[in-house]
Amino acid sequence: MLAIRIGRRRAAALATAAVLTGLAVPSLAANTATATGPAAQTTADYDDTYYKDAVGKTGADLKAALHTIISDQTKLSYDAVWDALKTTDQDPADSGSVILLYSGLSRSKSANGGDSGDWNREHVWAKSHGDFGTATGPGTDIHHLRPEDVTVNSVRGNKDFDDGGSAFTDGGGSLTDADSFEPRDAVKGDVARMIFYMATRYEGGDGFADLEVNGSVDNGSDPYIGKVSVLKTWNDEDPPDAFEERRNQVIYDTYQHNRNPFVDHPEWVGAIW
Repeated sequence: MLAIRIGRRRAAALATAAVLTGLAVPSLAANTATATGPAAQTTADYDDTYYKDAVGKTGADLKAALHTIISDQTKLSYDAVWDALKTTDQDPADSGSVILLYSGLSRSKSANGGDSGDWNREHVWAKSHGDFGTATGPGTDIHHLRPEDVTVNSVRGNKDFDDGGSAFTDGGGSLTDADSFEPRDAVKGDVARMIFYMATRYEGGDGFADLEVNGSVDNGSDPYIGKVSVLKTWNDEDPPDAFEERRNQVIYDTYQHNRNPFVDHPEWVGAIW
């Protein structure tokens, strides 16, 4: 029954994506159409091209194949992330604003910075978990960097992900306690897929730590984030929607030229973990 419910949610998400695609801001649609990469392709098309060396594999073999594929990317500077997020996370209803990840609020693109009321660059894989900071590579990878209110970003801090906790100001339904953070329902799957992307992309090469998901919420500065069981559930319960799929495409076409495979194939989470 769980598989049926997930299938129905996935179908609903795809239907919504089809409707919302027509709402894309014209300037961004033009970027997608003219940027590097086969923008008009479907996921099935990518299976024959981008993912061709991964299709049909499972477990460690699938993870290794995906790592090789997505490691071929253009890397951004930390300063360049500001402008990238203004495009990848643009509010579909307001071209002058971005959607904040945990809050769900729409905020002016120009209100980026470090003061109260601004939005800043949230590392969904907390940068202290592996001590990569803002170094070019994991510290600037926009597949896991999202706009967030400065204060809310501080509330999340470097906590691992888990269910439970208490609401807080401008949290949008997100919850937190002493050692964990639970994002609002609408982005639980987004968060999970960003974490699984990071654990696949960064495997100890490039001079950075080997990032892995585990079952803990007290990982501190170790290169781990949990809880893997909760993240898997979030991936199942909140399938990719139009916003997340568009974001993945823009990153591929315009910025890093690599994809988050778990947005294209959320079922690969269960095939690996």
